[in-house]
Amino acid sequence: MNVEVNWWAVVLATASSMIVGSIWYARGVFGETWLKLTKLDEKTMKKNSAAAMIATVVASLVTAYVLAHVTFLAHSFFHNSFLLDAMSTAFWLWLGFTVARMVTHDAFEHRPMKLTALNAAHELVTLLIMGVIIGWLGV
Repeated sequence: MNVEVNWWAVVLATASSMIVGSIWYARGVFGETWLKLTKLDEKTMKKNSAAAMIATVVASLVTAYVLAHVTFLAHSFFHNSFLLDAMSTAFWLWLGFTVARMVTHDAFEHRPMKLTALNAAHELVTLLIMGVIIGWLGV
């Protein structure tokens, strides 16, 4: 089986990740809470911010590609609408890989549960929006 991936969908899904993160962690939304829970400040955040942004874009690109790839496989099996298969794939990948790993690491790092919930919710929204884009544009 050849897995087909729509690269335009992957690029748009990657961009959506950056937009969601910019809104989610904005001061007027959850930015202040996130800074307090992480015990970071503006000065610390500015250090290596370019490297953090590059890493984020690369990670988002990988995430979008994997979501598109696994969505194609799920769609080949379930034969629902591509959008439905993309959304359900996004949810299950989020639950099984993102949240499960986040909870594990955050528990050992003694991070506040509120921070884990905030970041996990951000990842859910990000993956679901990626799923909408990938599902809507198809292969």
